[in-house]
Amino acid sequence: MCIRSCFISRPTPTHWLLGIDTGGTFTDFVLYDGRQMRTCKVLSTPGAPEQAIRTGIRILGLEERLQQGALHIVHGTTIATNAALQGQGARTALITNRGLTDLLTIGRQARQELYQLAVPALRPPVPAAWCFAADCRLDADGNTLQELTAEDLARLATAVSAADVQAVAINLLFSFHNAAHEERIAQALPAHLFVSRSSEVLPRNGEYERGIATWLNARLGPLVQGYLARMHSYCAPSPVAIMQSDGLTVDAETAPRRAARLLLSGPAGGVAAARLLAQCSGHDRLLTFDMGGTSTDVAAVQDACQLTHEGRIGDWPLAVPMLDIHTIGAGGGSLAHVDAGGILHVGPASAGADPGPACYGQGGKQATVTDANLVLGRLPADQPLGGELRLDRSAALRALEDIGRQLGTSATEAAAGIINLANDHMAAALRQVSVARGLDPASFALCCFGGAGGLHVCELADLLRIRTILIPPHAGIFSALGMLAAAPGRSRTLTREWNLDAVSDESVNTLYAQLEKDACQELYATGVTADQVRTQRTGELRYLGQSFTLSLPWTSRDEVRRDFHQLHQQTYGHSFPGQAVELVHLGVQVETDASLTEFPESAGDDTAVTPTARVRIAGIAHPVPVYPRGSLQAGVSLAGPLLVTEPTTTALIAEHWNLRMISTGTLLLERNC
Repeated sequence: MCIRSCFISRPTPTHWLLGIDTGGTFTDFVLYDGRQMRTCKVLSTPGAPEQAIRTGIRILGLEERLQQGALHIVHGTTIATNAALQGQGARTALITNRGLTDLLTIGRQARQELYQLAVPALRPPVPAAWCFAADCRLDADGNTLQELTAEDLARLATAVSAADVQAVAINLLFSFHNAAHEERIAQALPAHLFVSRSSEVLPRNGEYERGIATWLNARLGPLVQGYLARMHSYCAPSPVAIMQSDGLTVDAETAPRRAARLLLSGPAGGVAAARLLAQCSGHDRLLTFDMGGTSTDVAAVQDACQLTHEGRIGDWPLAVPMLDIHTIGAGGGSLAHVDAGGILHVGPASAGADPGPACYGQGGKQATVTDANLVLGRLPADQPLGGELRLDRSAALRALEDIGRQLGTSATEAAAGIINLANDHMAAALRQVSVARGLDPASFALCCFGGAGGLHVCELADLLRIRTILIPPHAGIFSALGMLAAAPGRSRTLTREWNLDAVSDESVNTLYAQLEKDACQELYATGVTADQVRTQRTGELRYLGQSFTLSLPWTSRDEVRRDFHQLHQQTYGHSFPGQAVELVHLGVQVETDASLTEFPESAGDDTAVTPTARVRIAGIAHPVPVYPRGSLQAGVSLAGPLLVTEPTTTALIAEHWNLRMISTGTLLLERNC
């Protein structure tokens, strides 16, 4: 089915916005009607993600508006991520240069475990029978050394047609300089095949990384295309846009051609929302902490969201542009187990949505982080998850007693051990995006969201010596809100490998202008006008002889050289001011306004509020007051320990922390000692 390209406009009273984030455990919804927000959280349906989406739309009462075309949907999907991690996707052939058909199998020969002598062999990405050689060659500057003949094109088309494949990845040497050979091969292949060209997917040097990205794009493309076709069939005539890993949204027609750029689709929504919160709250340096049911995603947000080309998905490098998000298998549903040596482990395996943690009452027997929080009293037993899912404390206790027997401790001690171990894992992840990047976490505020994050955030802040915490409104479904805070946009990149001393600002700016023109043309086709577009230029640089680059905004040659030396010093602890600097990649990003550009203001009212209950929490001597978040108005100030509950999340404000509600509806936590 053909998916219609649609542009997302600004909200009006008759044109509502719906952000949808499909996670491993829950699917979250944020509805904005131009005046207020409504939220919904339902269990995900991994086998058919659109079923959970139908359920959420029905619960929100949006079916009639959907059918009228009066609903704009922005969707973060895990369809590509799950398929990549589980080894699913279309049967995919590889076409590359003669002599390089085993390129993806050989890889970089890098060991994941340096001292593991018996390294198990990875399954080749593409079976040898599906690897085909094109008899053509370009030199390192993109000049033709050997032309692609009509006979060779016919031979390739015949061979691929005879293979039992559904998709083709084309990855030729130096195609990022000259795409002509790849384009001719693509045109010669049978029309029913899904074809991905490396010169379109990732026009950068590094033939292995470029090849893996192109293979993933081809393998996942038909799956994404089928899913979005089903989404379109259900949602039409209402338009659907898709969140990419770089934090920009694209129309649903374009998304399948860029399937490899959807692999961090959901987590990117959280970072987009955090960037909006930074702009509205005055806290411009944030470490984001997104703890969901299956995983925890962390990132650093400074003046802008940081992009990287050094991501990974499972066993494979992922060099497409993506937000610099670090993900670990630690979430509310992370399973706890004791190994043969009597050592406690938490994650990365998860109970997921089915059967879920033991306390969900859906057949789960193994203890999880959520069960530990419930047994310790940190998660009130009478607080339904998502407003509907009732928790079974007795089932959680049985699961923790089993862990306690294996450890020789009580259920409560086992639960505390699970929480401490999960906190250590998540603190290590936060150090990865701060300390490992040359950043002091104590100079950041910790922005906490996700359904499970609020129960751990104060302990993490203490571990990292962070003194300020932000818990935004709708924290439990913040990534879904971020779908609406993400800007429609496009990005382009170009590889040059120039000595910075040998180029002029004029020559570099000419290349940037061409990249911007190409990106803008695609954006204009969606209905955006030139006066609505913002552009950002970046350069990736390295010292001559290095392999890895650092990215920074492009201003002028001399300013960028100076900034590069400073960034290298900050990141690695040293720099070489006299060493030649190489400009390796040029990048541009063009975007227009997001659908949501500010948080609704919360009315000020410092009237004292009273708790609705008091609960016992292990490790705290006195009963802890419980406050519904809806009862807290801007200006209210409270001292921990206390619990703040809402339908989609619960926050534990620890001792030595003060809570204050600020005008954006955000909970501002500050350490008082």
